[in-house]
Amino acid sequence: MERDGIEESSVRLLGSSASGGGGGGGAAGESSRWVDGSEVDSESPPWSLVGDDNESRQGYGATVRRRLIKKPKRLDSFDVEAMEIAGSHGHHHKDDSVWRTMALAFQTLGVVYGDMGTSPLYVFSDVFSKVPITSEIDVLGTLSLVIYTIALIPLIKYVFVVLKANDNGEGGTFALYSLICRYAKVNLLPNSQPADECISSYKLKLPTPELERALSIKDKLERNSYLKKFLLLLVLMGTSMIIGDGILTPAISVMSAVSGLQGRVPGFGTALGCIGIYNLFKYDVTVVKALNPAYIYLFFKKNGTKGWSALGGCVLCITGAEAMFADLGHFSVPSIQIAFTTVVFPCLLLAYMGQAAYLIKQPQTADRIFYESVPEGLFWPVFATATIAAIIASQAMISASFSCVKQAMALGCFPRLKIIHTSRKMMGQIYVPVINYFLMVMCIIIVAVFRSTTEIANAYGIAEVGVMIVSTTLVTLVMLLIWQTNLLLALAFPIIFGSIELIYLSAVLSKIMEGGWVPLAFASFFLAVMYTWNYGSVLKYQSEVRGKISMDLMLELGSTLGT
Repeated sequence: MERDGIEESSVRLLGSSASGGGGGGGAAGESSRWVDGSEVDSESPPWSLVGDDNESRQGYGATVRRRLIKKPKRLDSFDVEAMEIAGSHGHHHKDDSVWRTMALAFQTLGVVYGDMGTSPLYVFSDVFSKVPITSEIDVLGTLSLVIYTIALIPLIKYVFVVLKANDNGEGGTFALYSLICRYAKVNLLPNSQPADECISSYKLKLPTPELERALSIKDKLERNSYLKKFLLLLVLMGTSMIIGDGILTPAISVMSAVSGLQGRVPGFGTALGCIGIYNLFKYDVTVVKALNPAYIYLFFKKNGTKGWSALGGCVLCITGAEAMFADLGHFSVPSIQIAFTTVVFPCLLLAYMGQAAYLIKQPQTADRIFYESVPEGLFWPVFATATIAAIIASQAMISASFSCVKQAMALGCFPRLKIIHTSRKMMGQIYVPVINYFLMVMCIIIVAVFRSTTEIANAYGIAEVGVMIVSTTLVTLVMLLIWQTNLLLALAFPIIFGSIELIYLSAVLSKIMEGGWVPLAFASFFLAVMYTWNYGSVLKYQSEVRGKISMDLMLELGSTLGT
């Protein structure tokens, strides 16, 4: 009886008649279907169980031949839903292989970190133009400020926290806004997908204080139209400042690099880290004392308001930090993290320590410290290298501008422009010709008008710090609404990083009349363009909704329409 049962199941699977099947063979033949390899291997019996019937063997053999010719993929409703939810998490899958990640990490050194890597060209020269060097405290205090600013903002804030708040692999202020819109209906234009409702974590989690707080924040955001508009304006302001950075970055980077032509000074070595080590051991290795944050206190105690004014130059050491997040769509989180922690961060520290060691022995060279503090005989090779590096560094914020414009277009906040995808594998690697030429023209105008890195540095600081404050605010909201982080940790993020950024902002805002008005003018222009376009898009959407006929009305008219 057991043998008959096995034969019946095999006949029903294979769609061939068997002598022992009786009437079941006909039914099986009517319900024959295609099968894939997994079904045959798991359900079909071995030859010994089917029996010695040649007809049964021929039926199985024919099925095997048919299966080898064509293997259709079977999907049920659960598979479809699973793929939709998986697709909602990532619209493109990045290659996470080790070699691919290392290759991307190498590319980030130019595209993402080029801006931050060229900051030693102008940081100390700008700081000591406001605070003359009169003692060792000035140099060590400034160095300590630079070290802890780089450690806190780019390393801890961006590399380990902000990069995780990406939207399907995309970064930037608009990516944060899009991520928030997935979990709360705060966008003035509906853009949610059906899959977004399926992946909502609110229905799956047990009640917790963090979940209740997230639901409360979600409800307040969705009910208050003023909060929606304020959130949109905050995002638009941050995006406008990123585009402003894209104008100022090429100007200050290239002008600082070519400043080596202002004097007949022997050049420097081949890499930031190597130069730093050379100067560190040749002039004064004791500058490592600046790792003690007490020198920051001594610096402000000695210089007072001048020291506070010098923060406007110190903040330039983290220019390009926002590019790490805004350029995320061009690369991946692991590649950016690996490049910064293993190469960029240690090389920057060594470079600044080397310059500080030289300044302690030669304080009169502060205005041109970058070219003064290098080994002799390599001026022209280094000058060429620094100029090329500055040109490459300009790509950081230019690429970030492309990404932000694309995201703004997707959310109905920017006019439709032509976008060219420059990579077959990385969907985020794009080029926007109109924005590129606009940045070029405006950069030329900025250089022609200012002709000085000092005023451009004042403008650059305002744009950079402004974007950071916007990112801190949005990431805090993500931590409370989406990540549902512990309240103390969520509040510690804006308290620590927001306080630092507000202090820097207070310093750079004092330079509004000395070039700081430039990013504010650019931000106001782009803010007006994007808000106007979004307002028009909302009106268009509302008009289309009013003109549509509801499905209920169509069903009521169905009998009279002959349907």
